[in-house]
Amino acid sequence: MSRVISQLLNAKEPDFSIAISNLEHKSGNPSVDVSLTSKIQGSVYRKIREIGLDPNDTTDNELYRGLQSMIALHNKFLSDKIGLTEDQSVSKQMSVIIKKIYDLPIPSKSWAIKKSVAKKLLKECPPKKVKSALGYKSLDSMLKREKVENLLTYARICETNTWNKKFIKSYKKLQPSDFENRQIKISVIKNKKLADCYKKYISDKHHNVVVIKEHGVIANLPLPVRNLPGLAITLMPLMLHFINEVRSYSAITKMHQMHPDFSQQLIEITMQDPDNFIRLEGQPIPWKVVQRHYGNKEHLAYPELFEPHIQADDLYWRKAESVLYWIEPALKFWEDLDYVAALYPNSIVPLSLMDNAVSFCNKLEFGSHSTSYFRDSLWNELLLQYLGQSSFEQEIIEQLDGKISETKMVEF
Repeated sequence: MSRVISQLLNAKEPDFSIAISNLEHKSGNPSVDVSLTSKIQGSVYRKIREIGLDPNDTTDNELYRGLQSMIALHNKFLSDKIGLTEDQSVSKQMSVIIKKIYDLPIPSKSWAIKKSVAKKLLKECPPKKVKSALGYKSLDSMLKREKVENLLTYARICETNTWNKKFIKSYKKLQPSDFENRQIKISVIKNKKLADCYKKYISDKHHNVVVIKEHGVIANLPLPVRNLPGLAITLMPLMLHFINEVRSYSAITKMHQMHPDFSQQLIEITMQDPDNFIRLEGQPIPWKVVQRHYGNKEHLAYPELFEPHIQADDLYWRKAESVLYWIEPALKFWEDLDYVAALYPNSIVPLSLMDNAVSFCNKLEFGSHSTSYFRDSLWNELLLQYLGQSSFEQEIIEQLDGKISETKMVEF
């Protein structure tokens, strides 16, 4: 049955099947792949019926159209609920959405570099392209008048890759005392002087969001459009996703704060996500999957492993779909569909909220529709299912204990 999951993931064979076979054998053959395949197929069947189609006689195109209609309907419900109106600009609507996200009862703080420290870093490594674009003659004047989180965003998108790497490497001077727990800053950038930088970034990345995890910054760049269909149902889950990403980075950074080489660990984590945090039967497991495994629990499992530096709140993780229906109950339709897709002979139709919202927002036709979000979620879900097997529990604890023990300073 791993064949279905392999096809949905567009996985490389026979590597994928061998990896699953090894995980199955080591965990006592619980048939995780069979169970997950059955769950996906059952969800597809139920959801096709819920949108008023026949599960036994629905084409891929018909299913896609049906899901897009649901997105349109639910976007209207959500927009009405949070107070979006047609006469508001896209920038104004973004601001309304962000305010609503701040009102949600979810943890939204991260362990981030202090703003005063960030200013010193910018002074030592001046973003000259940003200074020129903003029209400042002196660096001190720019640092005094501009918000540091905005300058960090401008630098990320306007300066060269070489400058950005150099800036991150300047973190070698930082210590845990240069960090603080504070609210993640979600903003809408409005400065029009950097329009060319915005345009290039959006063209290259195919989205308008800049995330600077180590500074706890999520910035939305201005879009050159008068209106954007599906903005509420696209931006809200995207912002919740990035909050999870920032907090995941925050947790692993906090975990390393007692490491004798903290600054080097910080640089490595910032430059590249820790995708090989632990291993199960040779299969690398990313930190974000480990965090989800423990972050979905009501109380911190094995507190002796994480405390005192990591608390249950640091590992908190919830799917965007599980949060959004608190605002609009109709959105419960999308719950637990983040890793679900219908497999057809010549196509794949994701049932995930994010893929369908992105397709709707960008007016993507069937065949050009988004599939990346569900694939990432499916792979993570598969790994999570194996992490949850009791036969792996001791091995995971031992690897975590080894990782965390590495971070403890040796006192002489």
